[in-house]
Amino acid sequence: MKYNLAILGGGPAGYTAAERAAAGGWSVVLFEKDSLGGVCLNKGCIPTKTLLYSAKRYAQAKDGAKYGVSAENVSFEYAKIVQRKQKVVRKLVAGIKSRMHGVDVVQAEAEVVSRTDDTVVLRAADNNYEADNLLICTGSEDFVPPIPGVQNNRHVWSSADALEAKELPASVVIVGGGVIGMEFATLYNELGVEVIIVEYQPEILPNIDSEITAMLHSIYEKRGVHILTSAKVEAVEGDKVLYSQVGTTAGAFVRGEKILISVGRRPVIKGLEALSDMEFEGRGIKVNEFMQTNLKNIYAAGDVTGKIMLAHVASRQAEVAVGRMLKQIPLQRIAYNAVPAVVYTNPEIAVVGLSEADFKGKDCVLPMEVEVKKLPMTYSGRFVAENEGETGLCKLVVDKKSNTILGVQLFGNPASEIIGAASVAVRFGYTVSEWKQVIMPHPTVSEILKEALYSEN
Repeated sequence: MKYNLAILGGGPAGYTAAERAAAGGWSVVLFEKDSLGGVCLNKGCIPTKTLLYSAKRYAQAKDGAKYGVSAENVSFEYAKIVQRKQKVVRKLVAGIKSRMHGVDVVQAEAEVVSRTDDTVVLRAADNNYEADNLLICTGSEDFVPPIPGVQNNRHVWSSADALEAKELPASVVIVGGGVIGMEFATLYNELGVEVIIVEYQPEILPNIDSEITAMLHSIYEKRGVHILTSAKVEAVEGDKVLYSQVGTTAGAFVRGEKILISVGRRPVIKGLEALSDMEFEGRGIKVNEFMQTNLKNIYAAGDVTGKIMLAHVASRQAEVAVGRMLKQIPLQRIAYNAVPAVVYTNPEIAVVGLSEADFKGKDCVLPMEVEVKKLPMTYSGRFVAENEGETGLCKLVVDKKSNTILGVQLFGNPASEIIGAASVAVRFGYTVSEWKQVIMPHPTVSEILKEALYSEN
């Protein structure tokens, strides 16, 4: 049988594309060597957030007195927390399977054998498959830097290793203070593990608004998380991480029962060797605005493109790719200027669009003058009621000439549930005047988005 579409990878891009293409009347085969859902569902987003929620509930129980609620002998069983994580993953994987109507799912690793402008031939489990089009959704994998002593070290963990662990370490050194590193720091700190973060950049979360990261840094230091910034890891010796301050040769070290390497991810391109004439951009597959490669019937979506490595971006890219293949009118495009991102620390951080830093500094090339409006989240009554002792921050970046909302940054719970509304405003170019006409429910934390419009800061 020859399919209309073959898909490599069953993550957010792959299963979304399969569902959309099958609904459009196409015959589809999807190859996934592990479980449907990809890294996000099985070894990333969902497992992490499930563990984080248990840790948050434990922390809330311990701190209930400040809300007038007291509990004695609050404890947790990490093995049961992990069991619940596995149950959640199984339930969601089953949900994805139920959505694969009309899709042939092959649980095997596949490779491209040959390609012409009319046919792509793939091989999996000793069988050949033909398709008119190929969508590459092979995702990404943990990047392990060439640090001496990391390989074959029983003390060293990847993020996948950490998620699979049935017991907590007494202490952990996290190499990398980016999104993944800070989320693991949150989990371990709330569950009583000694946490040390070693970050090469001058501040944690280097791609997030610096005012917000400074606030998070201060909060986490007060909670006992030891954060080393401008620190270059030179080597790992057993349970020791040897580092030097950037710009110096002075050496020092920190110790942890486990050393979690969390310095980023890179696209997976295994099995694509036959596509020798396919173009790349950096480590990712080069695509146009419709996710099409330089090869007529080859598309790519998700982390393998190396663009924005987020599950919701992957899903949207898949929708655009399938829309192009099905020749749906009007042709869809991706609004990369309005991609929301969340850091599931406690408090949460959520951002969308441009930040204040994009318009400052000697390297700034954005030719517009902006105004930054900001308010503490405490201007929301609901926030005050539910976040005792926290201040938070809401920042809006506005184009002074057009009065258009260019970006929003939020710090405080539940920022992750609010940023979607801000994404709509950025995506459709709301002006301050237009957004003021939107009615927010009261009392909700989301009201801060409207309150900040009136700020004179």
